[in-house]
Amino acid sequence: MSDHFFVVTGGPGTGKTSLITELACRGFHTVPESGRTIIREEMASGGDALPWADRTAYAERLLERDLRTYSAARALSGPTIFDRGIPDTLGYLKLCGLPVPPHVAAAAKAAHYNRRVFLAPFWDEIFTQDSERKQTRAEAEATCAVLRETYTALGYKITELPCTDIVTRADFVCKQLAN
Repeated sequence: MSDHFFVVTGGPGTGKTSLITELACRGFHTVPESGRTIIREEMASGGDALPWADRTAYAERLLERDLRTYSAARALSGPTIFDRGIPDTLGYLKLCGLPVPPHVAAAAKAAHYNRRVFLAPFWDEIFTQDSERKQTRAEAEATCAVLRETYTALGYKITELPCTDIVTRADFVCKQLAN
């Protein structure tokens, strides 16, 4: 078990990345979300491993990248905060109604994070869409619900983040990590 690996998960547009950025400014090791990087790469290259094109290929790219970053993070000491974890790919496939290949389910079970997972709940006041985040409000809410179910089914304990400013949210996470 990688007790010093902590996941921040949730639907799109819930403030995860802003929180991760604040935690990095406070000196924590952080691992960025793979999704936006993959989307940018695919759009630049004309690829179709995109959540609005080939969702299965997108999920495979997510898993591949997340396995690499997980492995690389093993060299870090102290708390390491991940913007989404490997189980997010499992949740994504479930959300899309796509079959979950055995290797994805196995990876989600094999990659261990601290039992405490921070969930950023859907927060209508801050939700926005952009060229890389095209999900609707309903899809964002459904994503949050599926990720809660996915992590819980894998034995993680969900700690819901408060819907408040980034500094207060980061203070909340720091307090939780100190316990």
